[in-house]
Amino acid sequence: MTKIAFDLVSPERLLLTEEADMVTVPGAEGYMGVMAGHMPLVSTLRAGMIDVQKDGTDRRFFIRGGFTEINPEKIVVLAEEAIPMEEFDIAVLDQRIKDTEEDLIAAKSDAERARISESLDDLRLIRAAF
Repeated sequence: MTKIAFDLVSPERLLLTEEADMVTVPGAEGYMGVMAGHMPLVSTLRAGMIDVQKDGTDRRFFIRGGFTEINPEKIVVLAEEAIPMEEFDIAVLDQRIKDTEEDLIAAKSDAERARISESLDDLRLIRAAF
């Protein structure tokens, strides 16, 4: 199987550079799987999980939004925040959910309310996976 190069970058550091069989990212319109030969694409990312599949193993990362650039040979994710799942703290996620619920209550416009509600839904889906 042909591999696709993958880079995961957060503001703090380069988290991963790897050749993968497939990378699944939380695109603006939903999750999408990316393999070698994928059509070129630039997309915003929402909060969610990135799954990197390589030789029968998976590595997962939580991201809090960002951008991805995809071409047939490579996928690059520039994440607002990225945390490897082995370093993930459920208490931090629970606090984010609580903070986002408070932000939703304090929202001043329908557009802001919709954006925060979508983020809250994403966080709750991630929490349900644990």
